[in-house]
Amino acid sequence: MLAWTVYLSFLASLACFCSPASRPSYARWIALITSVVATFLPLSILIFKTAPDSGAVETIVHLSWVPSLGIHYLLGYDGISLIMVLLTGIASMSAILFSWNIEHRTGEFFGFLMALIGGVYGVFISFDLFLLFVFYEIAIIPKYFLIAIWGSTRKSYGAMKLVLYSFVGSALALVGIMAAFVVSGAESFALEHLIAFPYEEGFQRWAFPVTFLGFVILAGLWPFHTWAPTGHVAAPTGTSMLLAGVVMKLGAYGALRIPLTLFPMGAAMWREELALLAAVGIVAGALVALVQQDFKFIIGYSSVSHMGFVVLGLLATTETGLSGAVLQMFSHGIIAGLLFAVVGRMVYARTHTRDLKELQWMNLRAQLPFASTLFLLAGLASIGLPGFSGFVAELHVLAGAWQSFAWLSLVAGLGIILGVAYTMRAMLTVFWPSALVTDSGRAPILEPITLQEKWGACLLVVATLSVGLYPKWMLDWITPCLQSPMLKPLTEGMAPM
Repeated sequence: MLAWTVYLSFLASLACFCSPASRPSYARWIALITSVVATFLPLSILIFKTAPDSGAVETIVHLSWVPSLGIHYLLGYDGISLIMVLLTGIASMSAILFSWNIEHRTGEFFGFLMALIGGVYGVFISFDLFLLFVFYEIAIIPKYFLIAIWGSTRKSYGAMKLVLYSFVGSALALVGIMAAFVVSGAESFALEHLIAFPYEEGFQRWAFPVTFLGFVILAGLWPFHTWAPTGHVAAPTGTSMLLAGVVMKLGAYGALRIPLTLFPMGAAMWREELALLAAVGIVAGALVALVQQDFKFIIGYSSVSHMGFVVLGLLATTETGLSGAVLQMFSHGIIAGLLFAVVGRMVYARTHTRDLKELQWMNLRAQLPFASTLFLLAGLASIGLPGFSGFVAELHVLAGAWQSFAWLSLVAGLGIILGVAYTMRAMLTVFWPSALVTDSGRAPILEPITLQEKWGACLLVVATLSVGLYPKWMLDWITPCLQSPMLKPLTEGMAPM
């Protein structure tokens, strides 16, 4: 059933491209209805099916694709991929609602958007590694056009930089995948076949860092993160939401699914050095966000900082850290999408400025009370207030990291404190400035928040609260996967002494 998330998305993409230019509403409704149906598919499994204790992968489709090369069309899911598919559905629905104002080449915009979404779905449910790589590449191509055509603020530069970084990372990841296939002598790229081979320590010593870095470049690991803030700022709002919400998760998911699973000895050799990069990224991203004057750059660098928690949790290689990493992938996807929605669509599209000094004169709290309340909620969720998903996720990551490298968890904790600082600075400057500033009479009249924006925002708020208030429903699906034969060698083999 989950395979239809891929099929419907690509069919919707084709339908949007073919929709008449004189009827832009056709493309909007095609994309929205498709995303609603695609979100219902993983949600129905989570609601009506009990999570398997074994954490085993359930096969959806298994067909021979290129038999001479051992490539299969193999789709399936476990608890981790199911959570990622749900995240994609929620993020895509909200991004489409926040893109309702697109008037320029509307059919093409939603066509590219649905193609990107279809590629993301394909990555999360592919268990043939070559097929996963194909979907991974498919998701890269639409990003360029979405930013280069509909973006702003050096959009060509931002689009090209994002794509170049993505392709370099993809090349490194492909080297690792092909090396694992050749060395194992397996007749298939299926993950279950490749994982059964005992790769030598010398091979894992170089294969792990090459493959891991190939994937986490897309996750925004410092110092390979510079594409992310420029890409976020240049992208239109809906694309920014998907870029932070799900595209960056492709890198983190790929790192968990392939190098950490195939090369556990290599991970043991390199995890402290790579975890140091993650911790530096948490603090560096927060420090840069703290001094930004561009509202969207603040959110862009905060996104880099929060993705550092994902990578840190993955490299902790404990059940607690890994479960925290998956929770943080979901949490950051929701919260970052919410923040980009407020900054990009609710504020920038109306005021035509992102400069904090200019925004503080516009009395946004009075003119856009929904946006100010929403940013307050998103900011509190971002800094990890209990009750929101960010608290549960970061608590798991820090607890897991403490078991593996305590001093790095302290560094990451500093990033949380800095996160409070830059969030409060932006919030107080833009929405709650001093009375002296707001009484100046310099505020322009702004259009009210639309119904589509309210629905898209409420969807994301409900998602972050559902995990923050009752994380068990998600952990029940994640934890068995970490105890499965696929990941147990990782968690047991590197448990701290």
